[in-house]
Amino acid sequence: MSKGAGAEGRAFIVTHRLVLAIALPMMVAHFSTPLVSLVATGVIGQLKSEVLVGGVALAAVIFDVLFTTFNFLRGATTGFTAQSVGAGDREGEQRMLAGGILIALVAGLVIVVFHVPIGHFGLFVLGANGQVGEAAWTYYVWRVFSAPFALFNFVVFGWVIGRGEAVSALLLQLVLNGLNIALSFLWVLGMGYGLAGAGAASLAAEAVTALLGCWLILSRTERSSWSRPDFAALKRMFSVNRDMMIRSFALLIGLSLFTRQSGTLGVEILAANTILLRFYFFGVAFLDGFATAAEQLAGRAVGALYRPAFDRVLRLTTLWGFAFGIAVSLVFFVSGPHVVALIAPDAATQALATRFLPYAAIMPIVGVIAFQMDGVFIGATWSVAMRNLMLLSLAAYVAALAVLQPLLGNHGLWIAMLIFVGMRSVAFRLMLPGLAHKTFAGAAG
Repeated sequence: MSKGAGAEGRAFIVTHRLVLAIALPMMVAHFSTPLVSLVATGVIGQLKSEVLVGGVALAAVIFDVLFTTFNFLRGATTGFTAQSVGAGDREGEQRMLAGGILIALVAGLVIVVFHVPIGHFGLFVLGANGQVGEAAWTYYVWRVFSAPFALFNFVVFGWVIGRGEAVSALLLQLVLNGLNIALSFLWVLGMGYGLAGAGAASLAAEAVTALLGCWLILSRTERSSWSRPDFAALKRMFSVNRDMMIRSFALLIGLSLFTRQSGTLGVEILAANTILLRFYFFGVAFLDGFATAAEQLAGRAVGALYRPAFDRVLRLTTLWGFAFGIAVSLVFFVSGPHVVALIAPDAATQALATRFLPYAAIMPIVGVIAFQMDGVFIGATWSVAMRNLMLLSLAAYVAALAVLQPLLGNHGLWIAMLIFVGMRSVAFRLMLPGLAHKTFAGAAG
């Protein structure tokens, strides 16, 4: 993108209202996503078959891994778009959008072409066989064809966030999740299509959302501004996407390892920790709202080469992040035991979940800086630093697990998780001044 224009011409003011205008709609969008899995499980549960519920759960793990792996498409697109907006570079914005769409469609088509070996390998790793394996395959072979649409939607979602259009991003997410839920009820329960209906509901919802995304793109871009692909820009995008993919893998490994190690402590500990992880993900939805605001506004400030706006983004997202993080933690401490009592399958699991609740309750406070800095680094496209810090944090987490779990059991497991999140917070903050100085060196303001 061009950085030759004067910085003063691209100056902008970051206000509390501007931060909240992005963060609050994004909170709603993030909250709606876990609801889909919850409703899908509930709908299949109405068929009164543990085999079907287990099949959907196993197939969902495959899609969680696939789509989490490619979630970097959203983050990278947000960062590049926000920087183009800050620089006033409309052509650069559209080049990055086109590059992201190209990567998404190619990756999605590769998944579709190789869906059979991918599915068989995934079910083999998960140990799915017999009737449960057959049920998982039925759901998988319908939903897997949504891959090109899903990855395309990641790019469009990142693009509208990068433009600061949080309401448009919320609209896309609500259409996707709302249609998925409605069609699941209609095709699974109303028309009796079973698991095929559940998989087809996801496929249809992604396809319709992709059409809405196409409309948003056409209504917000000028056809005359589209040009042939910029291969230098594509190379940079591939580089950033590679780093973010590695970072996503490391995060996924960390969460998966927590679940695996919970299982080594017994079924009751596994059930209790699974419940407490729901508290963690609920808190993440709040913090991700401000991380998204940091993505757009920090990226815009980097594109504008305007340091005062960047510094104010840090201050305001930190302030609001801690305010919401503390509030969420207090809610967890007060209402957590009652929520656990409602969803725990038995008294033993309830007692264990209540005992270890404080660890999950303080996680939003410990994680404020980690999630906020995720947003800042994504917006600034400091992907190499993000990748390295995540790998370093993962190594510290694994080392802490090896030492603490044998000594302290589940307490050690949770302390290791706090170290995983807390170390990211500390490392991000230590890296920030040098990266910011290098990025804004020589800029006016």
